[in-house]
Amino acid sequence: MSLSTRLGIEEAEGSRSFPNLGMRTPEQSQVHDLDNEHVQIRSKVIEILLQSLGAQLYSGQIEASLLEQSTYEAIAQAIAASDKSLTSFDRATLAQQIVDDILGLGPLQGLLRDPEITEVMVNRFDRIYIEKKGQIYETDFRFGSEDHLRRTIERIVGQVGRRIDEASPMVDARLNDGSRVNAVVPPITLDGSSLTIRKFAKDPFTVKDLIALGTITMDAMTMLENCIKGKFNVVISGGTGSGKTTTLNVLSSAIGHNERIVTIEDAAELQLSQPHVLRMESRPSNTEGKGQVTIRDLVRNSLRMRPDRIIVGEVRDAAALDMLQAMNTGHEGSLTTVHANSTRDALIRIETMVLMAGLDLPVEFVREQIVEAIDVIVQQSRMRDGSRRITQISEIVGREGNVIQMQDIFTFRYNDDPHSNHPGELVATGIAFNGNEFRRNPGTPVPQNVTKGTKVSR
Repeated sequence: MSLSTRLGIEEAEGSRSFPNLGMRTPEQSQVHDLDNEHVQIRSKVIEILLQSLGAQLYSGQIEASLLEQSTYEAIAQAIAASDKSLTSFDRATLAQQIVDDILGLGPLQGLLRDPEITEVMVNRFDRIYIEKKGQIYETDFRFGSEDHLRRTIERIVGQVGRRIDEASPMVDARLNDGSRVNAVVPPITLDGSSLTIRKFAKDPFTVKDLIALGTITMDAMTMLENCIKGKFNVVISGGTGSGKTTTLNVLSSAIGHNERIVTIEDAAELQLSQPHVLRMESRPSNTEGKGQVTIRDLVRNSLRMRPDRIIVGEVRDAAALDMLQAMNTGHEGSLTTVHANSTRDALIRIETMVLMAGLDLPVEFVREQIVEAIDVIVQQSRMRDGSRRITQISEIVGREGNVIQMQDIFTFRYNDDPHSNHPGELVATGIAFNGNEFRRNPGTPVPQNVTKGTKVSR
């Protein structure tokens, strides 16, 4: 039974699906604030709920069915007691806003329902932006106050067993659907609490989706799929919001269903379809400063779990050393992502992160480990039109002296026409992929049964 039916509210003409009421794009100014009279009614509903439920209303620990029933009753009671004249649409909109506030994420709930919105950015309680089709727009949505925003943040992080306060003012978390959440609160932020949500598609992207979107070409995808099947170690690099995790998720679909996969992430985001997947997530320290479990701890522990593949959502610190060790100790076919501007920069960043382990390792040793561990680096970038494209696929072929040797198999040819909205295309360089043990002649296509071979140190 719909909420409007339970409340005895007639559906507004032209709005046959209640959950979509009040949802409007920023361009069309679809959402309007309720006037002061409606705000008073909403405040009355919250007052009734606080009287009946007390502090547990926003605790996140109350039973969902009890909270839902109490919310419905309070809305009906407040509307019935009001002498204000409300249209069917405004009554339904008011009800939805209150339900979203108590049961969901307040004004963000409608934005999260919109499948075209990919990111929601709350700069402060009364300033909310969205990313839609690669472009950023300001919305008319807003929280009632800084306290309202703060309660919402605490509810999100509390659901995944994390906390945020003055002692720990930054936190990474996730929503129930896997969407990535980052929150920062004062005193780190000077203008109030900040919340960023990167939405994940309800249905995970597939190989066909990436090709249809122009993210990658069929030839490049075929090569990468063969690399995954052939147990090559692949690193995906790129900037923030370039789509690295999405590409990692798609490439992981090429892993066989008979393999044991261990995934390691700061906040669980990967959506693998294989049946034998063990997911692990890092954990921050508690209020006493104890109990922290880092990515590095999880990588080291995963080696004792008999994995066929190890997938690390992102390497950003000394865990890079343990990841290289895992790739070099029989756990071939592993995947991870790093932040970098090019495939060459990715090598430099990995080298820097390894040195962060503080073991005083010689640079020559670190580079040798990189050469032996990593086979292919995929660079992903965000274009000026907001689209996300694979711009470079490079193979590590060996080491000459103290320099790691790479060769580009695919590079991005940018469109020089300033009047065109098309950014360009990914093209093959004509250099043969030499990853298989039988060195192929230049120009020979990558075979379907690529197998991992031994690199040559020149």
